[in-house]
Amino acid sequence: MSSYPMSEIPAPSYTASTELAEDDTKKDYYGAEVTVARAERGGEDDPRLYDTVPDGVDPRFVGEDRTVRGLSQRHIQMISLAGAIGTGLFLSSGKSIRRAGPAGTLIGYAAVGGLVMAVMSCIGELSSLAPISGAYIRHAEFFVDPALGFAIGWSSFYGSAVSVPSEWTSVAILMTYWTDVNAGIWFAVCIVVTFATNLFLVRIYGEVELVCAMLKILLILGLILFGLIYDLGGIAGQSRLGFHYWKDPGAWGEGYWEVGTAAGRFCGFWLTLINAVYAYSGVESIAIAAAETKNPRRNIPRAAKRVFIRVTVFYILCLFVVGLIVPSNDSNLLTSTGTAASSPFVIAAQRAGVKVLPSIINAVIVTSAWSSGNHAMLVGSRSLYALALEGKAPKIFRTCSRYGIPYVAVLFQGAFQLLAFMSLSNGANTVFSWLTNVDASSTLTIWITIGIANWRMNKAMKVQGIDRSELPWAAPLQPFMYQVTIWGSALVLITGGFYSFLPGYWSIADFFTNYAAIIQMVVFYFGWKWYKGTKVVPLDQVPIREYLAIAAANPEPPSKPRKGPLGWLGRFMWD
Repeated sequence: MSSYPMSEIPAPSYTASTELAEDDTKKDYYGAEVTVARAERGGEDDPRLYDTVPDGVDPRFVGEDRTVRGLSQRHIQMISLAGAIGTGLFLSSGKSIRRAGPAGTLIGYAAVGGLVMAVMSCIGELSSLAPISGAYIRHAEFFVDPALGFAIGWSSFYGSAVSVPSEWTSVAILMTYWTDVNAGIWFAVCIVVTFATNLFLVRIYGEVELVCAMLKILLILGLILFGLIYDLGGIAGQSRLGFHYWKDPGAWGEGYWEVGTAAGRFCGFWLTLINAVYAYSGVESIAIAAAETKNPRRNIPRAAKRVFIRVTVFYILCLFVVGLIVPSNDSNLLTSTGTAASSPFVIAAQRAGVKVLPSIINAVIVTSAWSSGNHAMLVGSRSLYALALEGKAPKIFRTCSRYGIPYVAVLFQGAFQLLAFMSLSNGANTVFSWLTNVDASSTLTIWITIGIANWRMNKAMKVQGIDRSELPWAAPLQPFMYQVTIWGSALVLITGGFYSFLPGYWSIADFFTNYAAIIQMVVFYFGWKWYKGTKVVPLDQVPIREYLAIAAANPEPPSKPRKGPLGWLGRFMWD
């Protein structure tokens, strides 16, 4: 990995401020001079990845990254929220309540919320140390094994590439709630708009995702308020419900498989646990564009710490309110229309006689589905760009525009959007469904990779004699966090397809939906390892000191505190 003694790189402290002198030297915490070289930039106001690079740092670790830091703290916070709050919360939560009841659903989502907290702690720690394009893809490359970087990189790209057209089919189905216009028209609209937001300034992407996230948050807050009003008898002609549905039909649902039995209820609860993982999926993507985020060593950990609280609050409050106003034995909870008609909140609105709510929910879900596809375009294109930087994809994908957009990677992934048109043909739709189902379990393989990279980073720090206090941000409760991330994600991944093995429930499609990601990772990892003869990076060669030196040579300015009522709102939303 490294061609020079790691001990020659000084171990700086990140609490001290360093300034660039005229002779291009800096002094670290111990007073030692660190020679730095100016990074090639496009101009004085061009926010390239690093202003200065310490002398002796392997060029691979600063690379040819030509992206631009155009995403601010508010963008990265809203992107993380938009990626974590998808259509599953609005549409699929009804099945969880039916199978596990309101109590089982709350416990399941809270448990997975704890797993999410561990994942976010790990990715925040990794990305504050090494805020690089591709995040966990290149973390796996530098901290674990180049073959793991290849495997998770191509799995991430594939998952994003097929999930985008899948989201466009969801948009077309959602639009049938109002109109019977041919789905191909909606596909074309989605493709054009998505290219427009991804091919120009990354800030445009950030602003669009911010608006979509705000719409989701406003809808969630509105639905919570509606649910509480309905539950407390605030709607004319409706009596107060209170916790009536927790008593009749009860706090636990009918279960799954052997309905009504203890085994059936456990299966129903475990399915809720598995569904919750996919509902939370996307939170880890806040780091995928770390190289395009301003002050990433400060902003990525801040987003990692606080997005968990907000997402958990939104999910838990929403599900708690749903459990109050919709009984778990309502037959409509298992209806899968693909539109707002299957939302438990719409079912509640229909029971309460409120007619305008379904259209409002459907409208926001449309933006949510499009936002998910738009977000997948960013994740996939940056994954491909990161692979190209490490020589694991053709060099042409390294090409960036003058605005720092890897437009060749964007265009290549964008071509996969045309797969959405396969859903217009019955025969092709079957193939398309198989392609998109393979992506279902990729989230957990990403979480496991993040945990392994964080584990290796911490092990390497011990071997190299580096104290955790020297990190730009040290996550609390380590090593517990990376252990929970690895073993918790592995448990859910392995047991995720248990229902395929139940008597009478075997389905080869379901089996591949749940385990294809494992097969992908094994084939990619050992295939690249055999082809290139890669080895696990020795702990004494993991580039911890190099990234510490880079951080010392490029100090970030402290954040400016916001004051007043608007300042408080800003701190809550994206500080």
